[in-house]
Amino acid sequence: MTEQRDQPTEVLGGEQPPAGSSAAPPRAGRPRWLKVLLWVVIPIAVVVLVLVVADAVTRAVAEQRAAAEIEKNLPDTVKGDVTVHIGGFSVIAQFLQGSFESVDLEAPHATVNGAPLAASIHATGVPADFSKPIQSATGTLRISQDSLNKLVTIPGAKGDITLGDGVLGYDGSIDLLGLPVDYTVSATAKAAGDTVLLTPGKASVSAGSGDVNITKLIQALTASGPFPVCAAQYLPDGVQVSDIQVKPGRATVTLTASDFVMDEKFLHSKGSCS
Repeated sequence: MTEQRDQPTEVLGGEQPPAGSSAAPPRAGRPRWLKVLLWVVIPIAVVVLVLVVADAVTRAVAEQRAAAEIEKNLPDTVKGDVTVHIGGFSVIAQFLQGSFESVDLEAPHATVNGAPLAASIHATGVPADFSKPIQSATGTLRISQDSLNKLVTIPGAKGDITLGDGVLGYDGSIDLLGLPVDYTVSATAKAAGDTVLLTPGKASVSAGSGDVNITKLIQALTASGPFPVCAAQYLPDGVQVSDIQVKPGRATVTLTASDFVMDEKFLHSKGSCS
């Protein structure tokens, strides 16, 4: 009897993959909705990127222009590099609206009549046209004791002003009971718009002034109330002193102004006290 061997089964319908290999399934094409989404999103992303870059360039140019304009208009007695930062989301949009939301100016190494100090200004409602008035601004001056003595004098005071913890001190002279009395006093300073009010606290009598009652000396110094020192004469016309903080060796003065044009006329002006 003839032995029959099993024959491999022939599979019809095309060639078979070689033994040991695996057939990869055909790659599916991108869904139509994904192609449409990419066609829409990619152009928008490119436009947004271009706008962001354009806004950044416009911001940098506007800030440099503003800094150069301010430095050009500073009085000859004021020196220092000014940096400008324009706040808000889009400078281009603000420019088209005609004003900037906020503008910050910094001059950390300025000098006035050779006296070093640091100045900063935060302004709001700043017009794109520099010839129009700024809505409001708050400025801060940080000044050392040495610089203060180069710039400010207290009428009747002799020698230098000293800055302590919340107080300032100075020497003066007063006629008390018909006798001239030299004294040293420490006083608190209070901002009052165009003036700074000094209220004497502790006092001492200089040598050679005789036997003077300190209580009577303080009463004589405060008889007319706090002593006013005109601050407006040192500031552009319309700038007000709103706060003073005194610490040992230095002081911080806060200034305010509103509805003013920051041009050469304003920066060169000087206020006065009534």
